[in-house]
Order: sequence, then C-alpha cells, then structure tokens
Amino acid sequence: MTAPAVAAPTGAEPALTGAVRELVTQLEREPHGQVSNSVYETGRLVADAPWLAGHGERLAYLLGEQGVDGGWGPPGGYALVPTASAVEALLAVLGRADRAGPAAPTRAALVAAASRGVAALARRLGQGGALPDTPAADLIVPTLAIRIDGHLARLSDEAGGPLPGALRPLPPVDRRRVDAVDALLGAGRPVPSKLWHAYEVLGPAAARHDVAPIDGAVGASPAATAAWLGHRSGPERAARAYLDAVVARHEGPVPCCIPITVFERSWCLATLTRVGLPVRPSPELVAELAAALGPHGAATGPGLPADADTTSAALYALARLGHPVDPASLRHYDLGSHFCTWQGEDGHSVTTNAHVLEALGWHARHTRDGADRYAARVAALAGWLRDIQQPDGGWADRWHASPYYATCCATLALAGYAPSEVSGAAVDRALDWVLATQRDDGGWGRWSTTAEETAYAVHVLLAAGRPARPGVPEAARRALAHLRADLAGHPPLWHDKDLYAPLLIVRAAILAARKLAFAAGVPVADGLPTTRGSGATRA
Repeated sequence: MTAPAVAAPTGAEPALTGAVRELVTQLEREPHGQVSNSVYETGRLVADAPWLAGHGERLAYLLGEQGVDGGWGPPGGYALVPTASAVEALLAVLGRADRAGPAAPTRAALVAAASRGVAALARRLGQGGALPDTPAADLIVPTLAIRIDGHLARLSDEAGGPLPGALRPLPPVDRRRVDAVDALLGAGRPVPSKLWHAYEVLGPAAARHDVAPIDGAVGASPAATAAWLGHRSGPERAARAYLDAVVARHEGPVPCCIPITVFERSWCLATLTRVGLPVRPSPELVAELAAALGPHGAATGPGLPADADTTSAALYALARLGHPVDPASLRHYDLGSHFCTWQGEDGHSVTTNAHVLEALGWHARHTRDGADRYAARVAALAGWLRDIQQPDGGWADRWHASPYYATCCATLALAGYAPSEVSGAAVDRALDWVLATQRDDGGWGRWSTTAEETAYAVHVLLAAGRPARPGVPEAARRALAHLRADLAGHPPLWHDKDLYAPLLIVRAAILAARKLAFAAGVPVADGLPTTRGSGATRA
C-alpha cells in the first residue's frame, strides 16, 4: 500500500498537517481499528474461554476496573451490562477454581470483588428503571442475572448453607425478550443476522443455526466468537486465530466490536474533510472503502448487517475525497418519514439520519442529476430532523451516550444541506443550548468535561455558519484548553453492548475542532492529541 499524502491545510495551524498525516497513516497501517477495551466483552471471555491466552490478565483487568461502589461502568443504567458481565465471570471462575497464572488476582480478591459486585448489581436491579438503549441489553442483563443466580445456588450447595455477606440471589428480572428469542431460535426460523453479535447470550439453541464466521469472527465480536467456538467440536482455526490476534493486540482484555475498518475510516475521513482539512489517503484505501459498499451499503464489521449509518458515512467521505459513489443503496433504509439504521430497527437514530442527510445532500448539490433525484428527499428528511429536536435545543441518540455528539451531527447536517427555512431556527436553538451548557471549566460533557464532547460543541459553535454570534468566540476560546487530552484518557461514550471509545474517530473530531478554531481566529494553544506513547489499545 502506498504511503498516504496530506496536503498542507489552508487556514489551519501548521502542526495539524503532521497530526492529520499521522492519523491517516494509522488508518492504513492498522486496518482493524483502534478501540478501547470492554468490561462486558472481557468478562464474557473470562467466563466462556478460560483456555484462551491472557486469562489472568483479563481477571486483573476486571478487578482493576471495578468502581468504588462495587459496580462497573458509568453512572446509572449504563452500569448494568458491564456489572452483570463482570460478576457472572468472577462467579464462574470461583466455581471452576481456574488456574489463571501469575497475573491473576488471588482467590480472596476474587471473592471480595464478586461479593461487592453482586451487591452493586442487586441495588441497581432493585432500583428498576429502563435498560440503556444499547445493543442486546434486554437479552444480556436477564440472561446473565439468571446465570448469576445459578452460580450462587451452586456455591451455596457446596458451602453447605447460605453464603456470606452480599452473595444473595438477585431481584427478579424481566425475561420476556429472552423467552421470545429462545422461542425463535428453537423454532428454527430465520434469525436477524444482527443477533449473532450477541451470540454469547443466546444459549444452546443458537448452536442449531448455521452461523459461519467471516474473517474468523462471529458478529465482529470476540465474545460471540468464543461462545460459538464452545459449541463446535472441530478446531475452527480461523476463529481461534481471530481471538488470538485480538487478545495479543490488547494484551488480554478485548473490545466489543473488532474489526471496525469501514466505520473507522469513514468517520475519520468524513470528519476531517468536512472542515476543510484536505486529506489524501492512498488510492488503495479509497478503493477498499468504495468496495465495501455493496447493493445494501456497508457494514461496520464482518458478520454484521449493512446499515444506513455506516453506508451514508462512507458515501459522504468518498464524495468529499473526490470519489463519489451513487447513494442508491440508501433506498433500502428509507421508511418514508426517515431512514432506519437497518430493517426491523426498534426506534430511530438521529445521527443515522443526519449522516444520510449529508450523503444525499452532497449528491443533490454536486452531481448532474442529483437535484432531481434527491432534493425533495433531502428537504423532507431535514424537516424530520428539525421536528425531533428536543425542547432545550439539543438532540439525543441511540448510538452515543452524549447529546453533544447527536447535536453536532444534526446541526452540521442541517446547516450544510437543509433549506434555510428548515435549518435556521433549529441551528440557532442548538447554538443557544451549547452555549448554555458550557461548564465552568470551559468544556462540555454529560458526566464531566471530556475532550471528545468539547470538540463536538466547538463544531456546533464554529461550523454551523454563526462564528461571530455573540458569545461564540469567547466560548470557543475557553474550550480549546480541553482539546489537548491524550487519547488514553478518553472515556467510552459510544454505544455497543458496552460503551466504548473509537480512538482515532475521537482524535479526528478533536483535530477538526482545532482547525475550525484556527480558521475562526480563535487563539490556539500548543499541543495536539496523539496516540503515541498513550497506551491506546489497538486491534
């Protein structure tokens, strides 16, 4: 593969040229993608694949990630999935008396962590409330809760009586979704391919279905692949090689979804080119991105269904790079009022539709017959995005925990491609919301200030066509100190089975925000985000 080229950006701080070149080089050099580790996914490998290299390191990782309250993960409902996975994994180890090697914690440490974890999970389940809108959460939590109760019953039998402390059965959980999927699997009827991403919680009935790994992976998931291997009698060398490679790259723990080649490349290149950073990746990368677009578009990873979000981001990135591909594949997701992420989606996605608006909007504006083919659909979709704006002026979405990501996507799509009579008031309200929610330290964030969320806020302030609006220059100036954070410190905010951070995508958002600030004349401090020496995980 030839080395990527990056032209010197116009109106950008000089250091951005090297930073963008480094990022594009990493897109090409590490095509699997760079993703943060997952407590949920790592717990599933501890429970289902103790034979896999790095078992002790995975146990140590789980204990190291446990919070002061005994749980795992961020506040609220987002903690349920990782906490259930970690607790079930620890109890499985205690029941098996694994030999995990010198890196593993002691049995006493495992018992203490499991006890605290059971108590934390019981508290959270007892509080009720809705599960997070993350993939398969309504399968994961009840399935693992049932397994946890089974472990506790067996440990109690072995102890000859009640277990000490917090090691008590969990509150009841709603298992209607589990029962429905069990019935579907047991009946032998066709199963939506997206379910295989969570193969590890589908139980023995999943083994009756013909699930073929793609590039060694089942559902682009280490946990799903390990569980599938547990149902096989043969060696299945490709699947084992996939797991060995992911574990080796991450030194034991693993991410939820890997590889993310098309997703990572599309988002990074779209983000950089949208703000005028003229990246020029190698012809090979461009060809690979275009080849990923089949009749139904592109998928995030092997074994996952094609989806409108990845498809539209790839289409937009290719168009901005000067290699447009006809967006006809998006018709498969058009529901009339809006676009689904995939057929059969529960609910809707703001950011998927924002990305579709950009892809169709570009073609409507720049291709010979684009206006005739897409202008009316662009206007209607823009109206749908405007109409679902929240009363406070922001947007929220099912693929990211932060409203700043959704608001950034929707605002830039409307400002860039919607008719002015549709976008004007909506963009103004979004700007007002961003200005009103800036933290005292100058940053933005759902739970605390983060570089990623601050970057999205800066995009809204400076890329929506109102850079001189009162309050905007000062808010952007105060924000820039937060756009220097090392990638290793970025908290996971993106939705998969567990929250995760796509590290290069986050970095691209920060670099683009700095370019916007420089172009707007906002004083920019030295320092750029980098992955070098950061300890960022790679796969």
